[in-house]
Amino acid sequence: MCFSCWAHRASSRARLPGETALSQRLGVSRPVLRQALARLREEGRLYARKGSGTFVTDALPQAKPISLSTLKNIADIRAFLEFRCFMEGEGAARAALMRTTDQMYHIRLCRERFEQALADGSDAIEEDVAFHDAVAQACGNRFFSMTMNALAPQTRFSIGLSRSLAGRPQGERRAGVCQEHAAVEQAIEQQDAATARQAMEAHLRGGIARLFGHSA
Repeated sequence: MCFSCWAHRASSRARLPGETALSQRLGVSRPVLRQALARLREEGRLYARKGSGTFVTDALPQAKPISLSTLKNIADIRAFLEFRCFMEGEGAARAALMRTTDQMYHIRLCRERFEQALADGSDAIEEDVAFHDAVAQACGNRFFSMTMNALAPQTRFSIGLSRSLAGRPQGERRAGVCQEHAAVEQAIEQQDAATARQAMEAHLRGGIARLFGHSA
């Protein structure tokens, strides 16, 4: 049994054996065991008590990233994009209030990389995802970024689908997306939460319109 599975099955508040005993029990080397322990601490499954050892917590298992197969039909895709409007709109508003100078620089860098990727003829899907994640990272609440990471497969799929099926000429679509990203960046830089929210929602609703049409 892998160490992670063993720890998941251990009783709540159970004290773990020492490294030597545990590595022998699980049949793994101590360096491998230390890596596993570090990962489980990051996930909140273990905690250290000074002078007493390491214990299993009451934490529930982390939710696994949602499978791409959960986007089963057109209605699912639209519902996902609508969800992004609400979540990322609020994330952008918080980013405008909470962002640091370094985070603002990262948002700008991701926006520039996105534009350069488009200019180089790339689909720029990864750069697009990175821009949105940079905004989420700046909002002062790690659960925004965690949610973005969990939904990354659906985000990539919806972006790719929008670009492959949208009806406007490619150059016009790309220019529109670049302008929308720039508007989000500018509002966050100016620390204007209301405008940042509106800009992000307008950007994502623009994606819905590009995919489904304005009358959809």
